[in-house]
Amino acid sequence: MTQSISRRRVARSAAMSSLRNAISRRAHKERAQPHDRRKFGLLEKHKDYVVRAKAFHQKEETLRKLREKAAFRNPDEFYFKMIKTRTSDGVHKPESIANKYTQEELMLMKTQDTGYILQKIQSDKKKIERLSSTLHSLDNEPQNKHIYFAEDREEAREMKLKSLHSKKKHDLGEVPDRIKRKVDSSYRELEDRKRRVNELEKVYSDMMLKKELQKKGRKRKLREDEMVCATTRPVYKWRTERKR
Repeated sequence: MTQSISRRRVARSAAMSSLRNAISRRAHKERAQPHDRRKFGLLEKHKDYVVRAKAFHQKEETLRKLREKAAFRNPDEFYFKMIKTRTSDGVHKPESIANKYTQEELMLMKTQDTGYILQKIQSDKKKIERLSSTLHSLDNEPQNKHIYFAEDREEAREMKLKSLHSKKKHDLGEVPDRIKRKVDSSYRELEDRKRRVNELEKVYSDMMLKKELQKKGRKRKLREDEMVCATTRPVYKWRTERKR
């Protein structure tokens, strides 16, 4: 009996809720800023208050954690950043790391970089040679020659026509699309690798020039009228020194 009553109540409440949702009700909107208070700006809505309250409590929590850390601070605690940083307008700024490496360390790092670039250039050149040889063998296929002996002129004419027909058929033979796409992609890869090698060689020459400029010795940049071969790249001349 009690179960049937509870079921009826649940069904009645579900029906009432569905009817309540079916009836269109007026949407309650938040009021705007009164006319005499428009000089104070827009009236704060509830969603604005929620954002402001969350930011306020987040700042409070951050300050609480900082006060707790300061209360439990170890007086013997020491970090190197305590003496290697400076404070500017209340903000800690680390010291400059411009002179972090010595001149010898910088030269060693540049040598390693140039070695890596040179290795990539050599690797790409080998791949270019391999691709060029493969594509060249595909383009220039060896043609087998056979010598036939005819009994008379009529037979020679027929053999000549037959050979021309077979040659034309071989030239216009149907190549699968898969092979065509593969050959085209190989040609594109060859062009990309050639372009990459040219760019890497320029980078390598620039790096070697910068490395040489870091070495000791008096040097100066040549003017355009002093250059033997006109070029847009900078050219330097070192002063001759006597070596012992």
